Amino acid sequence: MNLDNSLTPLSGDASFRRFYRKKNLKKKSIIVFCNKEKKKNLLIYDAINKVLIKNKIKAPKLINQNYNKNFIEIQDLGDISLYDKLKNKKKNKIYYYKKIILLLIKLQKIRTVKIKAFSNHNYKIPIYTKNKLLKEASLFIEWYVTKVINENSQKKIKKELKIIFEKLLNKIKDKNFFFVHRDFHVSNMMLCKKKIAIIDSQDAVYGNRAYDLASLIDDVRLKTTSKEKKYIFNNYLKMNKKINVNNFKNDFEILSVLRNLKIIGIFTRLSIRDKKNNYLKLIPHAWTLIEQRIKTNNNFFELNKILDKFFSKKIRKKK
Repeated sequence: MNLDNSLTPLSGDASFRRFYRKKNLKKKSIIVFCNKEKKKNLLIYDAINKVLIKNKIKAPKLINQNYNKNFIEIQDLGDISLYDKLKNKKKNKIYYYKKIILLLIKLQKIRTVKIKAFSNHNYKIPIYTKNKLLKEASLFIEWYVTKVINENSQKKIKKELKIIFEKLLNKIKDKNFFFVHRDFHVSNMMLCKKKIAIIDSQDAVYGNRAYDLASLIDDVRLKTTSKEKKYIFNNYLKMNKKINVNNFKNDFEILSVLRNLKIIGIFTRLSIRDKKNNYLKLIPHAWTLIEQRIKTNNNFFELNKILDKFFSKKIRKKK
């Protein structure tokens, strides 16, 4: 893509996309460029944004597209993410988390399954199956285990971990009825005219309602206290009084642990495959989040045993 004077490069994310701010006669927009996995990162991204907008949730509107030249032009939602607001904030955290929970509940009321993206492309939002969850958790096995474990021990550990992951997924109680953003953390929420807008939505699925709450509470990017985590969790339950609390807590903890194992795998892959090493610094906190969930829950007895045996504190702290 050739840059002209009206385009300013912006910091990217973990995808293959590149972002540019376009300024023209006091109007601003964002150019999203992608020539790899572009169906997901451009076309499906537009489709999910349309689903959100249709359901009165703020997301970037499509302005223009040239799919053949690998880019779309979308609405500029500004520079202020909720991560920017919360990372150094001691006050008003609860105010923002209340707003986020209200947004999450609104997301979970979405029932749109099919949507038409640009070029008359019909897109159907997929189901977050156990096989898909297992494949994602197995990124920990495929990338992280391969990197940090002695080659002679890898085969045994990989086999045992996969069996344990399958057992954990079979303990999930609730069904895949709810819209799941799948990366619902404060870095993907923009403050736009005092409203929260959602970005990075191309991976949305219909799945377990606990998944996005786990993404929010056990976020590897933003450290929160155990008191804050408990408040957010209980606030969500207060807003959903018909939930079976025991089933929900069971699913929440399993999905949180598997998600953060997946994240460790993804961040390792980003470093090895894509030469994006800046995510490695988040791995030690991902380990901390996993430890906090597995230490008092009998569901994780086997997982805790194998992790303690083969992944020492030294390994877990290594960036």
